[in-house]
Amino acid sequence: MQANATVKDYIRTIPDFPKPGIQFRDVTTLFGNPRGFRMAVDQLLHPYAGQRIDAVVGLEARGFILGGAIAHQLTVGFVPVRKKGKLPGKTLQQDYTLEYGAEVVEIHEDALQAGQKVLLVDDLLATGGTAEAGIKLIERLGAEVIGCAFIIDLLDLGGRARLEAMGMDVHALCAFEGD
Repeated sequence: MQANATVKDYIRTIPDFPKPGIQFRDVTTLFGNPRGFRMAVDQLLHPYAGQRIDAVVGLEARGFILGGAIAHQLTVGFVPVRKKGKLPGKTLQQDYTLEYGAEVVEIHEDALQAGQKVLLVDDLLATGGTAEAGIKLIERLGAEVIGCAFIIDLLDLGGRARLEAMGMDVHALCAFEGD
């Protein structure tokens, strides 16, 4: 990779996955490259430099990879938002809709404290449904989302507008048109 490579340069596109017509944006190539991964973590944090962040919340599943690295960098805790039935303790649940149905995500009911400042992270912003559900869970626990950070924004799917309509600060390192 060139010395002046961007995060987008480390992302592989796989055509027709998981079904014909889809251009899958694969961040595993970014995660597997030490320089690219470090660049992504640093750039995801940059807009929030100097702000108080008490915890990082990552959305299942690639948000766990990013969230863990970002929480380590900040020396704060990491909190997972998982699919229903994956967390062992008492949880809060939030429904959200997908293109072809509905899902439920959960957070431990004691994962965050009222007043904590939280950064929400995931690899990809598409329709914004999972992120919106995560935000609602965080807010139900009394914590405040100070920002939502993503590697990729799929522009045509409207996730950014959805989250910004909720009053969220949205930061993405790169964007792709199409779905």
